[in-house]
Amino acid sequence: MHIITRKRLLDFSEKHPNTAAPLDVWYRIVKQSKITSFSKLREIFPSADKVGNLTVFNIGGNKIRLIAAIHYNTQCLYIRYVLTHKEYDKERWKES
Repeated sequence: MHIITRKRLLDFSEKHPNTAAPLDVWYRIVKQSKITSFSKLREIFPSADKVGNLTVFNIGGNKIRLIAAIHYNTQCLYIRYVLTHKEYDKERWKES
């Protein structure tokens, strides 16, 4: 799957250095996968949830929330937000 954009992961891990390894693992798994549906995605990431048209990933022992738009037909995943659990709980990301 093609991931747009890895820069958000790198920027987040720069601010939160302890998140670099789990984000890198997530990135490598998604990059190497051909995911054709949400149900197939849940086979790889059982804690992933749909919120409207977006998918929310729990990464790093539930410390990181990655919110993405996934287009299974074109194999593109657009990273919209990478947040700490605390930032995610404020739900400001839903306003954009």
